Amino acid sequence: MLSECRLCDKVRTMLKRISLLLIILFLKANLLLASDEQAGPGVSLLKPFQKEDRVFILAPHPDDEAIACAGIIQQALKAGAKVKVVYLTNGDHNQFAFIVYEKRITLRKGEFIHMGEVRRQEAIKAMGTLGLTEGDLVFLGYPDFGTFTIFNRHWEESRPFKSFLTRISAVPYKENISFGSPYKGESILRDLEGVLLGFKPNEIFVSHPADVNADHKALYLFLQVALRDLSGSLPALQVHPYLVHCAGWPLPRHYHPELALTPPGQFLADTQINWSENELTSVELAKKRQAILCYKSQTQSSAFYLLSFARKNELFGDYPLFSLERQASLKEKTVSFSGFSDMFKDSEIDMLGLENLMKEDGQVSYAVVDNALLIRLEKKRTLSRSFSVIFYLFGYSQKTPFSKMPKLRIYTRNTKFRVFDGEKRIKTEEIVLNIHSNILFLKIPLQLLGDPEFILSAIKAHAGILPITATGFRRIEIR
Repeated sequence: MLSECRLCDKVRTMLKRISLLLIILFLKANLLLASDEQAGPGVSLLKPFQKEDRVFILAPHPDDEAIACAGIIQQALKAGAKVKVVYLTNGDHNQFAFIVYEKRITLRKGEFIHMGEVRRQEAIKAMGTLGLTEGDLVFLGYPDFGTFTIFNRHWEESRPFKSFLTRISAVPYKENISFGSPYKGESILRDLEGVLLGFKPNEIFVSHPADVNADHKALYLFLQVALRDLSGSLPALQVHPYLVHCAGWPLPRHYHPELALTPPGQFLADTQINWSENELTSVELAKKRQAILCYKSQTQSSAFYLLSFARKNELFGDYPLFSLERQASLKEKTVSFSGFSDMFKDSEIDMLGLENLMKEDGQVSYAVVDNALLIRLEKKRTLSRSFSVIFYLFGYSQKTPFSKMPKLRIYTRNTKFRVFDGEKRIKTEEIVLNIHSNILFLKIPLQLLGDPEFILSAIKAHAGILPITATGFRRIEIR
């Protein structure tokens, strides 16, 4: 009995030490991330709104508009400008928030629809505190946590996306303008273009292409396609992406009205993003906090996070536009990639470095040579056998409806790769992969991308099953 007690004491002591160690590591990690959050050079001020402005706020979920743009909304209304808020989803897939808010666990379809209705009512109340009416809000109601999959897999002849938990494949909300629309890319694109044409904005605020949340990325991508489809039908406009989900940002958590929101330095360093900010008065900040707290279904579990965006400014930033010039044909030896080192020795390829990966850990570069897109991913360290990469490549051409354009996902591991166009796996010998030491080189004929005018491209790298780095989606024009 005595020995059992001693054993219990030892176990307790060990658990206390482990807990203390975890706390120390947590604090160190937060200090490291906090020290890496930096304003950086050249954060400019957004220009003031004018009475003739038409301001369009795109929110992936109800609460994103309050988190990122509550000050924007107040200032636009004060200037006499028109404001429209469009919600891509009703936010019905946040199971953890649902459990905390409803204090029960359920997987029934009707309960998820109920949560979507709750968040819709919260949005109406939150925007009312900022001066908007229900008529200023548009709810589309597409699947929370499903729109990125729709963008790259569910178009035309493919079956509609079916939500994993709700088992729904069409918009279920009768009050939404998209009620009954199938969960397919053309449905979202049609509705988004319809609202854009009806409102004709000149200022658009949208989720960021580097946001780690899939719905946030998807909304940015749908907007890029819609704006090019409608070129010539809309006034000259500015697009201002806002960031919400980024690891270790913003810090510190909780409500700190005395602090400013600064660009994250850890994961978006050296990405050439042009940052701008919108300064809030104390009255505007108080109303922003009030609007965020209207989302009780979210703040009961995440107030410490959501309120960390209620600061004395709001932050926006976009990547600069890049164009790739078509370069002359390379030597046959290089085109066939028969000798990797010879490729750089015997040929001059003007690779355009678009983004550094994780500060100085590596870089991804692009070029268009011999009617093919070349992607070079270079890491500081030798690529391990467990290193794998997913390439997302979505081409756009006004000659072809986007629903019919190829939407490629290329999975590479070592020297092998698999290619998917939407839901279908395709086999082709035209795509060439070459890996040498710390460099991965990929060649994709433009014809496989639909001979595009521009490409929406992103890269996600893994070490085993763990994601280690990713780039935001970039729009790359091809001349």
